Amino acid sequence: MADELDCALDLMRRMPPSMIEDNLAGLIDLVPHLTEHLLSAVDQPLKIAHDSASKRDYLLCDYNRDGDSYRSPWSNRYDPPLDDGAVPSAQLRSLEVHANEVFDIYRDLYFEGGVSSVYCWDLDTGFAAVILIKKTQDQSKKGQPMKGTWDSIHVIEVDDNRKSAHYKLTSTVMLTIETSTDSAGNVSLSGSLTRQAEQDFPVDQNNPHVSNIGRMVEDMELKLRTTLETIYFGKTKDIVNDLRQMVSVGLLRQRQNMQKQIGQQMTAGRAVQ
Repeated sequence: MADELDCALDLMRRMPPSMIEDNLAGLIDLVPHLTEHLLSAVDQPLKIAHDSASKRDYLLCDYNRDGDSYRSPWSNRYDPPLDDGAVPSAQLRSLEVHANEVFDIYRDLYFEGGVSSVYCWDLDTGFAAVILIKKTQDQSKKGQPMKGTWDSIHVIEVDDNRKSAHYKLTSTVMLTIETSTDSAGNVSLSGSLTRQAEQDFPVDQNNPHVSNIGRMVEDMELKLRTTLETIYFGKTKDIVNDLRQMVSVGLLRQRQNMQKQIGQQMTAGRAVQ
Protein backbone atom coordinates (compact mmCIF):
# COMPACT_ATOMS: atom_id res chain seq x y z
CA MET A 1 0.00 0.00 0.00
CA ALA A 2 2.93 2.33 0.68
CA ASP A 3 4.05 2.14 -2.96
CA GLU A 4 0.52 2.85 -4.18
CA LEU A 5 0.21 5.85 -1.85
CA ASP A 6 3.59 7.25 -2.93
CA CYS A 7 2.59 6.92 -6.59
CA ALA A 8 -0.79 8.55 -5.93
CA LEU A 9 0.79 11.50 -4.09
CA ASP A 10 3.44 11.85 -6.80
CA LEU A 11 0.67 11.97 -9.41
CA MET A 12 -1.22 14.65 -7.46
CA ARG A 13 1.89 16.83 -7.34
CA ARG A 14 2.00 16.83 -11.14
CA MET A 15 -1.64 17.79 -11.66
CA PRO A 16 -2.85 21.40 -12.10
CA PRO A 17 -3.38 22.97 -8.65
CA SER A 18 -6.53 24.74 -9.82
CA MET A 19 -8.22 21.34 -10.40
CA ILE A 20 -6.99 19.62 -7.24
CA GLU A 21 -10.46 18.78 -5.92
CA ASP A 22 -11.63 17.15 -9.17
CA ASN A 23 -8.34 15.28 -9.57
CA LEU A 24 -8.43 14.03 -5.97
CA ALA A 25 -12.02 12.82 -6.38
CA GLY A 26 -11.05 10.94 -9.55
CA LEU A 27 -8.03 9.41 -7.84
CA ILE A 28 -10.15 8.25 -4.90
CA ASP A 29 -12.52 6.55 -7.34
CA LEU A 30 -9.54 4.63 -8.76
CA VAL A 31 -8.07 3.60 -5.37
CA PRO A 32 -10.92 3.79 -2.80
CA HIS A 33 -8.88 1.87 -0.18
CA LEU A 34 -6.51 4.88 0.03
CA THR A 35 -9.29 7.40 0.70
CA GLU A 36 -8.36 8.26 4.31
CA HIS A 37 -4.64 8.48 3.51
CA LEU A 38 -5.21 10.73 0.51
CA LEU A 39 -7.63 13.05 2.31
CA SER A 40 -5.16 13.54 5.16
CA ALA A 41 -2.07 13.93 2.93
CA VAL A 42 -3.36 16.15 0.10
CA ASP A 43 -4.05 19.79 0.91
CA GLN A 44 -7.25 21.08 -0.65
CA PRO A 45 -8.70 24.58 -0.93
CA LEU A 46 -10.45 25.42 2.33
CA LYS A 47 -14.23 25.56 2.52
CA ILE A 48 -16.32 27.86 4.70
CA ALA A 49 -19.17 26.80 7.00
CA HIS A 50 -21.38 28.83 9.34
CA ASP A 51 -21.82 28.18 13.05
CA SER A 52 -25.42 29.08 13.84
CA ALA A 53 -24.82 28.90 17.61
CA SER A 54 -22.06 31.55 17.64
CA LYS A 55 -23.20 33.17 14.35
CA ARG A 56 -19.66 33.07 12.95
CA ASP A 57 -18.01 31.45 9.94
CA TYR A 58 -15.32 28.80 10.29
CA LEU A 59 -13.12 26.74 7.97
CA LEU A 60 -13.38 23.03 7.20
CA CYS A 61 -10.40 20.72 6.94
CA ASP A 62 -9.38 17.18 7.82
CA TYR A 63 -8.20 18.28 11.28
CA ASN A 64 -11.65 19.28 12.55
CA ARG A 65 -13.48 16.43 10.81
CA ASP A 66 -14.86 13.37 12.56
CA GLY A 67 -16.69 11.12 10.13
CA ASP A 68 -18.98 13.39 8.14
CA SER A 69 -19.17 16.07 10.87
CA TYR A 70 -17.00 19.15 11.39
CA ARG A 71 -16.24 20.88 14.70
CA SER A 72 -16.61 24.64 15.05
CA PRO A 73 -13.77 26.39 16.93
CA TRP A 74 -16.22 28.96 18.31
CA SER A 75 -18.84 26.73 19.94
CA ASN A 76 -16.82 23.47 20.09
CA ARG A 77 -19.81 21.66 18.58
CA TYR A 78 -20.01 19.31 15.61
CA ASP A 79 -22.24 19.88 12.60
CA PRO A 80 -24.09 17.61 11.93
CA PRO A 81 -24.29 16.92 15.70
CA LEU A 82 -21.96 14.19 16.98
CA ASP A 83 -22.18 12.99 20.58
CA ASP A 84 -18.80 11.24 20.78
CA GLY A 85 -16.77 13.51 18.51
CA ALA A 86 -13.12 14.18 19.37
CA VAL A 87 -12.54 17.42 21.29
CA PRO A 88 -9.41 18.87 22.94
CA SER A 89 -8.88 18.64 26.70
CA ALA A 90 -10.20 21.48 28.88
CA GLN A 91 -6.77 23.13 29.20
CA LEU A 92 -6.06 22.83 25.50
CA ARG A 93 -9.54 24.08 24.64
CA SER A 94 -8.77 27.25 26.61
CA LEU A 95 -5.61 27.73 24.52
CA GLU A 96 -7.61 27.04 21.33
CA VAL A 97 -10.15 29.75 22.19
CA HIS A 98 -7.36 32.25 22.86
CA ALA A 99 -5.56 31.29 19.65
CA ASN A 100 -8.72 31.83 17.59
CA GLU A 101 -9.13 35.31 19.05
CA VAL A 102 -5.47 36.20 18.36
CA PHE A 103 -5.38 34.88 14.80
CA ASP A 104 -8.70 36.54 14.04
CA ILE A 105 -6.96 39.86 14.77
CA TYR A 106 -3.91 38.73 12.74
CA ARG A 107 -6.16 37.88 9.78
CA ASP A 108 -7.88 41.25 9.94
CA LEU A 109 -4.56 43.15 10.07
CA TYR A 110 -2.81 41.29 7.24
CA PHE A 111 -5.69 40.21 4.99
CA GLU A 112 -8.38 42.84 5.74
CA GLY A 113 -11.10 40.21 5.42
CA GLY A 114 -11.48 36.49 4.95
CA VAL A 115 -12.00 33.75 7.52
CA SER A 116 -9.59 32.14 10.01
CA SER A 117 -9.84 29.08 12.27
CA VAL A 118 -7.52 27.37 14.76
CA TYR A 119 -7.92 23.75 15.88
CA CYS A 120 -5.89 21.96 18.57
CA TRP A 121 -5.55 18.34 19.60
CA ASP A 122 -3.61 16.55 22.34
CA LEU A 123 -0.40 14.58 21.80
CA ASP A 124 1.55 12.35 24.18
CA THR A 125 4.37 14.87 24.67
CA GLY A 126 2.46 18.09 24.09
CA PHE A 127 -0.12 19.16 21.53
CA ALA A 128 -0.59 20.06 17.89
CA ALA A 129 -2.55 22.79 16.18
CA VAL A 130 -3.55 23.89 12.70
CA ILE A 131 -4.03 27.54 11.75
CA LEU A 132 -6.23 28.09 8.69
CA ILE A 133 -6.73 31.35 6.79
CA LYS A 134 -8.79 31.87 3.65
CA LYS A 135 -9.21 35.09 1.71
CA THR A 136 -11.24 35.37 -1.48
CA GLN A 137 -11.27 38.54 -3.53
CA ASP A 138 -13.67 39.12 -6.40
CA GLN A 139 -13.08 42.39 -8.22
CA SER A 140 -15.22 41.48 -11.21
CA LYS A 141 -18.25 43.11 -9.58
CA LYS A 142 -16.37 46.42 -9.41
CA GLY A 143 -15.53 46.45 -13.11
CA GLN A 144 -12.08 44.88 -12.70
CA PRO A 145 -11.93 41.37 -14.23
CA MET A 146 -9.88 39.73 -11.47
CA LYS A 147 -10.63 36.94 -8.98
CA GLY A 148 -8.21 35.55 -6.44
CA THR A 149 -8.07 33.07 -3.55
CA TRP A 150 -5.43 32.64 -0.85
CA ASP A 151 -5.47 29.53 1.37
CA SER A 152 -3.00 29.15 4.25
CA ILE A 153 -2.61 25.88 6.18
CA HIS A 154 -0.12 25.92 9.07
CA VAL A 155 0.29 22.66 11.01
CA ILE A 156 2.46 22.94 14.11
CA GLU A 157 3.58 20.23 16.54
CA VAL A 158 4.61 21.38 20.03
CA ASP A 159 6.88 19.29 22.24
CA ASP A 160 6.21 20.92 25.60
CA ASN A 161 8.97 20.77 28.23
CA ARG A 162 7.28 23.17 30.68
CA LYS A 163 9.88 25.98 30.69
CA SER A 164 10.64 25.61 26.98
CA ALA A 165 9.12 23.98 23.93
CA HIS A 166 10.18 22.70 20.52
CA TYR A 167 7.96 23.83 17.65
CA LYS A 168 7.81 22.13 14.25
CA LEU A 169 5.86 24.07 11.64
CA THR A 170 4.70 22.84 8.23
CA SER A 171 3.08 25.57 6.14
CA THR A 172 1.28 25.34 2.83
CA VAL A 173 -0.04 28.25 0.80
CA MET A 174 -2.36 27.75 -2.18
CA LEU A 175 -2.87 30.71 -4.50
CA THR A 176 -5.28 31.04 -7.41
CA ILE A 177 -5.73 34.10 -9.63
CA GLU A 178 -8.11 34.32 -12.57
CA THR A 179 -8.78 37.14 -15.00
CA SER A 180 -10.81 37.48 -18.16
CA THR A 181 -10.67 40.30 -20.71
CA ASP A 182 -11.60 40.66 -24.36
CA SER A 183 -8.00 41.35 -25.35
CA ALA A 184 -6.26 38.63 -23.31
CA GLY A 185 -9.06 36.07 -22.95
CA ASN A 186 -9.15 33.81 -19.91
CA VAL A 187 -5.95 33.67 -17.85
CA SER A 188 -5.54 31.44 -14.79
CA LEU A 189 -2.48 31.33 -12.54
CA SER A 190 -2.43 28.89 -9.63
CA GLY A 191 0.10 27.08 -7.51
CA SER A 192 1.00 25.86 -4.05
CA LEU A 193 4.11 26.10 -1.90
CA THR A 194 5.07 24.10 1.21
CA ARG A 195 7.87 24.90 3.65
CA GLN A 196 8.95 23.64 7.08
CA ALA A 197 10.63 25.29 10.05
CA GLU A 198 11.69 24.16 13.53
CA GLN A 199 12.49 26.38 16.47
CA ASP A 200 12.85 26.36 20.27
CA PHE A 201 11.27 29.04 22.44
CA PRO A 202 11.06 29.65 26.18
CA VAL A 203 7.57 29.25 27.61
CA ASP A 204 6.57 31.59 30.44
CA GLN A 205 4.08 34.30 31.24
CA ASN A 206 5.67 36.71 28.76
CA ASN A 207 6.11 34.05 26.05
CA PRO A 208 3.04 31.80 26.00
CA HIS A 209 2.50 29.14 23.34
CA VAL A 210 0.13 31.33 21.30
CA SER A 211 2.71 34.12 21.10
CA ASN A 212 5.50 31.74 20.04
CA ILE A 213 3.30 30.08 17.41
CA GLY A 214 2.16 33.47 16.14
CA ARG A 215 5.73 34.64 15.55
CA MET A 216 6.59 31.51 13.58
CA VAL A 217 3.43 31.71 11.44
CA GLU A 218 3.92 35.41 10.75
CA ASP A 219 7.55 34.93 9.66
CA MET A 220 6.67 31.90 7.53
CA GLU A 221 3.81 33.66 5.72
CA LEU A 222 6.02 36.63 4.89
CA LYS A 223 8.66 34.26 3.45
CA LEU A 224 6.07 32.32 1.45
CA ARG A 225 4.51 35.50 0.08
CA THR A 226 7.91 36.78 -1.03
CA THR A 227 8.75 33.45 -2.66
CA LEU A 228 5.40 33.32 -4.48
CA GLU A 229 5.88 36.87 -5.71
CA THR A 230 9.39 36.09 -6.95
CA ILE A 231 8.77 32.63 -8.43
CA TYR A 232 5.22 32.70 -9.75
CA PHE A 233 4.83 36.33 -10.74
CA GLY A 234 8.41 37.38 -11.44
CA LYS A 235 9.32 34.22 -13.35
CA THR A 236 6.05 34.23 -15.28
CA LYS A 237 6.67 37.84 -16.31
CA ASP A 238 10.19 36.97 -17.48
CA ILE A 239 8.94 34.03 -19.54
CA VAL A 240 6.17 36.09 -21.15
CA ASN A 241 8.63 38.86 -22.00
CA ASP A 242 10.96 36.31 -23.62
CA LEU A 243 8.11 34.83 -25.65
CA ARG A 244 6.41 38.05 -26.71
CA GLN A 245 7.86 41.56 -26.57
CA MET A 246 5.64 44.49 -25.67
CA VAL A 247 7.13 46.60 -28.50
CA SER A 248 8.14 45.81 -32.08
CA VAL A 249 11.58 44.51 -33.03
CA GLY A 250 12.28 47.68 -35.02
CA LEU A 251 11.69 49.92 -32.04
CA LEU A 252 13.86 47.68 -29.85
CA ARG A 253 16.71 47.95 -32.37
CA GLN A 254 16.37 51.76 -32.43
CA ARG A 255 16.65 51.83 -28.63
CA GLN A 256 19.67 49.51 -28.68
CA ASN A 257 21.40 51.64 -31.33
CA MET A 258 20.68 54.79 -29.35
CA GLN A 259 22.08 53.23 -26.18
CA LYS A 260 25.16 52.12 -28.13
CA GLN A 261 25.72 55.62 -29.56
CA ILE A 262 25.35 57.25 -26.14
CA GLY A 263 27.83 54.75 -24.67
CA GLN A 264 30.35 55.45 -27.47
CA GLN A 265 30.05 59.22 -27.03
CA MET A 266 30.55 58.93 -23.26
CA THR A 267 33.62 56.75 -23.80
CA ALA A 268 35.04 59.21 -26.36
CA GLY A 269 34.42 62.14 -24.00
CA ARG A 270 36.35 60.46 -21.19
CA ALA A 271 39.24 59.71 -23.60
CA VAL A 272 39.51 63.40 -24.62
CA GLN A 273 39.60 64.48 -20.95
